[in-house]
Amino acid sequence: MSTNIYVGNLPVSATEDKIRELFNAYGTVERVNLITDRETGRLKGFGFVEMTSGGQEVIAALDQRELDGRQLSVSLARPREERSSRSPSRPRRW
Repeated sequence: MSTNIYVGNLPVSATEDKIRELFNAYGTVERVNLITDRETGRLKGFGFVEMTSGGQEVIAALDQRELDGRQLSVSLARPREERSSRSPSRPRRW
């Protein structure tokens, strides 16, 4: 069973390869998913790493560790919350 890990406060210099290399030192990385802005394509500063082994070890080792001048936030990912169809107070994006 794999462990889904949240990685926050990523520097703009972060790449999937760089994150994979960092996490591979603690276990087997299955997938790296860095979240980007739809319109600009720029990194939003967080992402998720799915690991088949070493999940707890990587959290203990990398949480609050510095990467390119930024202090990482590494923890177990929480399940995604369900979204309502459309909130009346939120305008539609075109």
